[in-house]
Amino acid sequence: MPIVVDLFCGVGGFSLGAFRAGFEVVAAVDNDPRVAAAFRRNFPTCPMVTEDISKLDGKRIVDQAGPRGGRLDGIIGGPPCQGFSYIGRRRVDDKRNHLFESFFRIVSELKPTFFVAENVTGILSDKYAHYREDAVARVPGYTVLDPVILKSSDFGAPTTRSRVFFVGFLQNSVARLSSEDFQPAERVEHITVGDALRGLPTKIHPGWQSSDSGWRKLDWRGEGWFWERSYEKIPPDVGDAEAIQRLREQGEVSGCQGTRHSEAVAKRFSELQEGEVDRPSRARRLDRKGLCPTIRSGTGPEHGSHQAVRPIHPTQPRVITPREAARLQGFPDWFQFDGTKWHSFRQIGNSVSPILAEAVLTAIAKRLY
Repeated sequence: MPIVVDLFCGVGGFSLGAFRAGFEVVAAVDNDPRVAAAFRRNFPTCPMVTEDISKLDGKRIVDQAGPRGGRLDGIIGGPPCQGFSYIGRRRVDDKRNHLFESFFRIVSELKPTFFVAENVTGILSDKYAHYREDAVARVPGYTVLDPVILKSSDFGAPTTRSRVFFVGFLQNSVARLSSEDFQPAERVEHITVGDALRGLPTKIHPGWQSSDSGWRKLDWRGEGWFWERSYEKIPPDVGDAEAIQRLREQGEVSGCQGTRHSEAVAKRFSELQEGEVDRPSRARRLDRKGLCPTIRSGTGPEHGSHQAVRPIHPTQPRVITPREAARLQGFPDWFQFDGTKWHSFRQIGNSVSPILAEAVLTAIAKRLY
């Protein structure tokens, strides 16, 4: 089995996609302790490095991976994107922007067969050209493809979320890989918001605030490609044992916590048509026949801990739950996040869709010698 390291792993969307594509993730890196705790629940056998990657060298990562570190087939990861995002302030001097270069520095030190760096499309702006050029200059000897922009919904996830992927590989190690290899198949099972939310409880009590009270029963289970990834397709040594057992034996899922809205807010939400925006909150009511817009993560403590605007449920006068957000992002029902709503939404919003990650890495796996 080919092996990879996941840098800026977050809660593990890229790692899950890697495992499902036939890779083994032998080490992961993220400097957020709460994120690291959630990652460990989902990937209990994967060594974790909880350090600032800008102060980390490749040897430390390989040492953490142990005997499996050896010769790496790949390095994957999604460097922080907030500084490049069209939604944020887009400051050229945002310190987080330099972490994009740190990814390529680690690649230059460990020299894997291939690498994949994921980011927001805003990084392609002319104002960030020097970041891209400096990063690629750090990996001489690699063939680096033109940036590939992919939309999650084109690969079967119920979200319009688009991301750009920077892919590089050592010559004579990967066969005939090109940007065309990452295009979606002609026949893809397209999933709408209404499809994705089926089976999850619609009546959410606002008093369900704790992680324990967020465990609720499904009332329907679908069949097909998307639902196989929602309930099953669990790679060996992946997943929280209790969460998998509760899903399989009791049909229970976590993350169904409620949100307390005032009567006035609930009334406003109830009067919105599907697809309309609530002007005071700028929250959009989801359309059951449409796709979910990009779920935003908000800001961390170092940037004010601002909560992101959450989509409004298509039929209920409330914002969506963490589990609903996870479904819309393409995460399986057994996947675990932080016990709090705020951190759960941050972890989901910061993740690459596992469905998209699986597609990208499957395309590479087919080309490895």
